[in-house]
Amino acid sequence: MAQNTKNKKQTAAKKTVKQQITWAAGMPFGLWNYILLVGGMLVLAIGWVVLSGGGTDNPNEFNPDIFNKRRLFFAPLILTIGFAIEFVAIFLKVPQKEETSVEQQ
Repeated sequence: MAQNTKNKKQTAAKKTVKQQITWAAGMPFGLWNYILLVGGMLVLAIGWVVLSGGGTDNPNEFNPDIFNKRRLFFAPLILTIGFAIEFVAIFLKVPQKEETSVEQQ
């Protein structure tokens, strides 16, 4: 009798539905939130690199590169996109799937 119940439990365990792995249970953010946060930080870093430069070592010289299109248009656009990604990453709520029952007969 004991072996019969062991066999039933083993076969039931083999028939289980693939269980969902929860990401950091009890944490306010999910996996996609963290992925978007890191991606937004990378976009922000790229924006700050694009924004940098254009200076000169001699304070008596004027460098017109400080007013080029890259620093006046593209860098603020990239930074705005990066901050928008961060905003979405913070407020995104990914619905969690319902856990299925272990035994299905």
